[in-house]
Amino acid sequence: MNKQNICLSFSSLAKMYRSGELAPRELLQMLNKQADEQQAFNSWIYRLSATELEPYFCYLDTQSPDDLPLYGVPFAIKDNIDLATVPTTAACPEFAYTPSESAPVVAALIAAGAIPMGKTNLDQFATGLVGTRSPYGEGKNSFNPDYISGGSSAGSATATALGQVSFALGTDTAGSGRVPAVLNNIIGHKPTKGLISTRGVVPACRSLDCVSLLALHCEDIAKLIDIVCQYDADDCYARPNHYANRYRYFHSQKVDSAQASTFYFGLPAELDFQGNSETEALFFQAVEKLQSMGGIAVELDFTAFTDAAKLLYQGPWVSERWIATQGVNRSAMLPVIAEVIATADQQTAADAFAAQYQLAALKKTCDKAIADLDFVITPTTPTFYTLKQMAEQPIVNNSILGTYTNFMNLLDYSATAVPVGFTQCGVPWGVTLFSQAFNDIHLLGFADQLHRGFDLPMGASDHVIPELNSATFKPQPILALANIEVVVCGAHLEGQPLNWQLVERDAHLVEKTYSASSYQLYALADGKRPAMIRNVEAGVAIEVEVWSLPVRNFGSFVAGIPAPLGIGRVELQDGRWLSGFICEGYGLEGAKNISRHGGWKNWLKQLARETT
Repeated sequence: MNKQNICLSFSSLAKMYRSGELAPRELLQMLNKQADEQQAFNSWIYRLSATELEPYFCYLDTQSPDDLPLYGVPFAIKDNIDLATVPTTAACPEFAYTPSESAPVVAALIAAGAIPMGKTNLDQFATGLVGTRSPYGEGKNSFNPDYISGGSSAGSATATALGQVSFALGTDTAGSGRVPAVLNNIIGHKPTKGLISTRGVVPACRSLDCVSLLALHCEDIAKLIDIVCQYDADDCYARPNHYANRYRYFHSQKVDSAQASTFYFGLPAELDFQGNSETEALFFQAVEKLQSMGGIAVELDFTAFTDAAKLLYQGPWVSERWIATQGVNRSAMLPVIAEVIATADQQTAADAFAAQYQLAALKKTCDKAIADLDFVITPTTPTFYTLKQMAEQPIVNNSILGTYTNFMNLLDYSATAVPVGFTQCGVPWGVTLFSQAFNDIHLLGFADQLHRGFDLPMGASDHVIPELNSATFKPQPILALANIEVVVCGAHLEGQPLNWQLVERDAHLVEKTYSASSYQLYALADGKRPAMIRNVEAGVAIEVEVWSLPVRNFGSFVAGIPAPLGIGRVELQDGRWLSGFICEGYGLEGAKNISRHGGWKNWLKQLARETT
């Protein structure tokens, strides 16, 4: 079989495995041969031998492609993430150790059927966005080896782009998973902090670190989310995933491609491309593509975001890198890495607290700016560099690459980097979409549509992105999927005594409207609450309000509703059925039918007049 004919997307491999056209042992043998032929890109630090791979094949021999979601899918592991019995170096030979256990994220992938091909090259101690800071060789761009691969997840990006693996694990503290992704024409997703366990990961900045996912297209990353985002009780920074932030919602809405769903995205008012007219043109082509999809651009003052970005290396967070490497002799480090980490010596405890106060204030400003947006689009990098340029200005140029990436983890946002085209030198380039935490799947949905809109190949192959089933997918606006609309008719109405229960849960009023003409309204015996009862034969339209409540707060809201009331489905006058208050039949004992007043507030006004 010709390796050039093999598409490594998950669905393509599963199809070949099911048909018997391909077997995992055969595939890995071909991919290892290909990696041998492409050694000049310096993607790997360690590749598993046939003997080391055999236990993974034996596991698959007891399973079938229908049993495991990642059956026989080859993947790469950045060499600051543990794989049992294989050395972890963080690109520093003197630091190397051999773990007895795999990191939880690696273990989860192996259990799902994925095959680890080996450990990939990186900027030493994940300190850099360039891929050139490694004693195992400079990472080279998979399209033009005179240019940087991007980093620090350099080998993870190039191995994926070159078609040596289906996907790879990276890490991302300052952009290390996003920058190399777009410079190699693949997708790089930096998940919400804490969604993927960082146990078994050599820290860079432990409070900020994320395990990043690099793959050929967005749907494959969305599939990985459900597998790797498992809550780890032994990771002090772990956070449980939200139910709406899962793969099943990636396909949540399919509409005719001629229809446009309106969404809103942020656009920085001022942008820096370092004079690179090609990257600037590609960026605004991406903006135009989003607008053609139904997007409405909202201009943002980006000052607070860039101020937050400066804190990562100019502030005390660099001290976390000092903590992570305090047992390593500085002479064993590359000079540029030692120089970066040495700046921690200038930081004090007072500096750390002052910076935290500053960051908290900046986050308030940034969160407010994007609160009503589905996402924000930025360049992933302003420009990119040749290997020679990086050697001449290693720290300055690295800092420039992080202009639009450094603030993400500090501000607790999720982000997806998407390639959108190629420059004249052959190097790809791309944009980043970012949003609040726990919006990973919905970001991937928008990123997928944008990616498909440019009709790019996957990585350095000739393969096109697989179809999403048989229909064109358009994601719902993030805010709509992350919130639940609730119909209220009584004490939770605006201005009423229990409205605070919605407001304190970040709910906002969507509309004032009427139910369908199929309900009767009762004042319960306590006189404090109404109850809507569906009665198609003798019903009337009741005044109601629709409030949008974040999914994460819906459960606590429902738990506070006392019997006989509860949440069910309520029909509105326009035919929609939304979540809303209903009443158990026994609750009407002693209740008064007040339907003729048309609403709870009208009834309260009548009571006030009678009292007067």
